[in-house]
Amino acid sequence: MTLSDGAPHARSDAEATESSTLSLDDGDIHVGQDGPRDAPALLLIHGSASSTRSWDPLVPMLTRSHRVIRIDLLGHGRSAKPADRSYAIPDQARRAGTALDRLGVTHATVVGHSSGGAVATALAEERPDLVTALAFINTGPSLDAFIAPESAAIDPSQWPPTDEQLRQFASTGFSRAGYQIPQELLDEVRAMTFHTLTSTMRATSEYLMQQALPDRLRGLGKPLLVIFGEDDRRWRSSSAADYRTVPGAEVELLPGLGHSPNLEDPPRTATRLLAFTAMHAVRVD
Repeated sequence: MTLSDGAPHARSDAEATESSTLSLDDGDIHVGQDGPRDAPALLLIHGSASSTRSWDPLVPMLTRSHRVIRIDLLGHGRSAKPADRSYAIPDQARRAGTALDRLGVTHATVVGHSSGGAVATALAEERPDLVTALAFINTGPSLDAFIAPESAAIDPSQWPPTDEQLRQFASTGFSRAGYQIPQELLDEVRAMTFHTLTSTMRATSEYLMQQALPDRLRGLGKPLLVIFGEDDRRWRSSSAADYRTVPGAEVELLPGLGHSPNLEDPPRTATRLLAFTAMHAVRVD
């Protein structure tokens, strides 16, 4: 494996924004870092058909107290999109753990949005020494909580899709009609292949089918925060209560928000995340 660093922005060395590429055995992974390198590590994992850019509005509020690390999962964003590699959730988690190892991170609070919460769970299962606490943002606990979309799925013959098709496809990711989805996110979904889009979405379903997340989490003993936009149109927000079976889990519904609180209301989301990480982050010596 090799690491090639992108040019940092004009900030102090300790807080510079870095964009890097990790060459793993099964594909290149894009990594972004922000904030003081000696601060507690916070790993942000995006959901399906998304990328590190989905965290852009939230990051400035987190870097005051954290070393924020973002990765594009294989098949997404600026990471590789091979047709002959596994997109199973445990394999995505393994790559995330390898990325943290490569960056010299030994402990991290891991935050997952939507299916990113499944990857965070698998990472805690595989690397309990690495994950100190977990936070989920609108991560459905089981397939029973999934709300089937009313619109038709994108057909392979329509790939790559137009902006309008992408906006229709992504519309349930937000609580209010007319929300302006950032163009950067649309472009990065379009940059996916139809194979990586369908494979990564199917991988989440298979992982949840094997075992619901609360059942996986109960035995891990990790502090857990669950944030759920109350108006989610992809996962029933009432299902957030399923996580209360995990000892000590904190569950909070956010009125007026949908599936993507990290984009819809970054300040409210950051406030809740920071209160949680302040209690559970491991400081760097």
